[in-house]
Amino acid sequence: MTRPILIRGGRVIDPSRGSDGIADVYLVEGRVASVGLNITGEDGCQVIDARGKVVSPGLIDLHVHLREPGFEDLETIATGAMAAAAGGFASVCAMPNTDPPLDNQGAIGFVVSQAQKAAKARVYPIGTISVGQQGEKLSEFGELLGAGAVAISDDGKPVMSSHLMRTALEYAQTFGIPVADHCEELTLAQGGAMHEGIVATRLGLKGIPAAAEEIHVSRDILLSQLTGGRVHLCHMSTRGSVALIRRAKELGLPVTAEVTPHHFTLTHHACEGYNTNAKMNPPLREAEDVEALQQALRDGVIDVIATDHAPHHYDAKEREFDDAPNGILGLETAFGLAMTELVQPGILTLPQLLHRMSTRPAQIFRLPGGTLAVGAPADVTILDPTAQWTVQPSRFFSKSRNTPFGGRKLVGRADLTIVRGRVVFERSGE
Repeated sequence: MTRPILIRGGRVIDPSRGSDGIADVYLVEGRVASVGLNITGEDGCQVIDARGKVVSPGLIDLHVHLREPGFEDLETIATGAMAAAAGGFASVCAMPNTDPPLDNQGAIGFVVSQAQKAAKARVYPIGTISVGQQGEKLSEFGELLGAGAVAISDDGKPVMSSHLMRTALEYAQTFGIPVADHCEELTLAQGGAMHEGIVATRLGLKGIPAAAEEIHVSRDILLSQLTGGRVHLCHMSTRGSVALIRRAKELGLPVTAEVTPHHFTLTHHACEGYNTNAKMNPPLREAEDVEALQQALRDGVIDVIATDHAPHHYDAKEREFDDAPNGILGLETAFGLAMTELVQPGILTLPQLLHRMSTRPAQIFRLPGGTLAVGAPADVTILDPTAQWTVQPSRFFSKSRNTPFGGRKLVGRADLTIVRGRVVFERSGE
């Protein structure tokens, strides 16, 4: 039994219901019991003063790498779930490129079990498209879903076989789940270390052209049109991809897409000085791409913000640029970057941002949460949209520290995260 929680006097924004106003939120037995003014909770309930703060459905991240099993020195499910809660995320979806990959019931069950033990943010495993992520034979989707998976992906390894991708989309329809794809034409991208452009030329590094992503995006859209299957396009990075997705949505195809905070914030110039903390896949692109991604978020062409949280060792990122691994942390900086780069400049309103970070992710992967409707899971985030803070990687809850945003001043931060009606993170006075 969980103690009831009464959240008083906050600005309650619930994108699922189009509501935005001062209200109380009452949570009982892991559910939303009521939302309104002057709610009186039962004796002994926990009262949280949310005046001056924003109360939102718990944030949801559809794309994280928690590294367990196999790479627990980089991150564990427990540390990743804690980092998520500190970033305001009540739920995260864990990608399957672990060791072993999440391609069987036992591996999926392990993630579910470890997440339950951690008792922080919810962790929903994503199963592999192909056995061993080898791109040759389909995984048993039904068994993966039965064990707790919510979607399928070979993330980190694009599905190069169009035949296999077609079959995956057809098979996934049986279960009503999306196929999430890492869009990269490997024969074009192979050997590349960053975006193909003036910075790569100046640094003497082999580049990855925008076309490597766009060719794959185009293929997946065509296969979605052919099969009627739901395709979710991971971490979009180019203006050409935006144009393709826009056209797909105009045709009414079941295509959804995500963008990361680093892709709508940084350009390839962040790689100057061989800064490996700015090395990622897909790579940071050009200013025109950043602008197109921001506008696509505003228009709803890109559906959600996802972090692609990717922990790495300090010494791994200290290698030469070509040899350093791709990826950066994202869970603890995502909301602040979105507020600073999207809401403050007027690209998105705060309700629009919360729709793309809570309600819409829940809809796409059909997850509990993303709403404060009565009876919904008591997953709630209390946000301070005016908090000014400086990114200090040494204070991250993640086990790793690889971020290009260290020292960056941001506005907006999660103050408190509630999952299943229980406070799993509360920020101390900072």
